[in-house]
Amino acid sequence: MAVPKRRTTRSKRDMRRAQHDKVSAPNLVPCANCGEPSLPHRVCASCGFYKGAQVQAKETKASE
Repeated sequence: MAVPKRRTTRSKRDMRRAQHDKVSAPNLVPCANCGEPSLPHRVCASCGFYKGAQVQAKETKASE
């Protein structure tokens, strides 16, 4: 049976264990309609467009 020749340092051990905790930033693409950054393959949160068609009605702020 294989046995480690040297003890693994705390630093090496913790670096190995930390690899699955990394979180990557979401990939943002500009909306084709309004240009706001949005997630790909999802309705734009600012204008409600998806693939060139409006799929969600967005309310505009009324003047008071």
